[in-house]
Amino acid sequence: MHRELPVNPDGPPPWATAERKQHVFLWLGGLFVAALVVADLSGGRFFRVGTVDLSVGMLAFPLTFVLTDVINEFYGPSGARRITYLGLGTAVFAFLIINLALALPPSAKGLSDEVFRTVFGWSRRLYVASLAAYLIGQLADITVFVLFRRLTRHRFLWLRATGSTVVSQAIDTVVVNFVLLAGREPTGGIARIIWHSYLTKIVMAVLLTPLLYGAHALFLRVLKVREPADPYHQR
Repeated sequence: MHRELPVNPDGPPPWATAERKQHVFLWLGGLFVAALVVADLSGGRFFRVGTVDLSVGMLAFPLTFVLTDVINEFYGPSGARRITYLGLGTAVFAFLIINLALALPPSAKGLSDEVFRTVFGWSRRLYVASLAAYLIGQLADITVFVLFRRLTRHRFLWLRATGSTVVSQAIDTVVVNFVLLAGREPTGGIARIIWHSYLTKIVMAVLLTPLLYGAHALFLRVLKVREPADPYHQR
């Protein structure tokens, strides 16, 4: 016999809540992918703050920290892994299109072939570096976030968000800078860039903590999106 889902007379029906949650997930996924691809494409450009050289990719990439933690919180580790693989697939697709564009015979119209290759030829190596670092760092972030949530019994959102970022970004920063800069910069210079980049990422992660709490409140109070009953037993 068909059983109807229980309906809360004071709230939306279960199907409406589930549909809203999926819509929100699509928006989060789109924003995540946009931040990731923009960071990858612009990461070869550096800017200077005082005596410190930093990649422009750091302007967009920290947003992925917040989005990963929000998705992990409300969709569980399976949702966070799903968005990680989506980002990876999208970045690989962009990488293939860029290489196809580089292989096509140039035209006299538009950007010169030299300028295009200077920009996107650098991005080719950056993509390989960032994809390797991204995948390892993201999976580490998801795992550490789950561990901290279990240890704190769902308390101290700031601790699991910052703790997971500290670990994952240490891995990400070392991998991406060594793959990208090895043979182009002396080891000491790479080490300094890694240290400055890592410190900047951690500072930005701390500064973005209020945004994480704001997103958490928005999900619960405005969008009416609830956390899974037991997301951390999912595989």
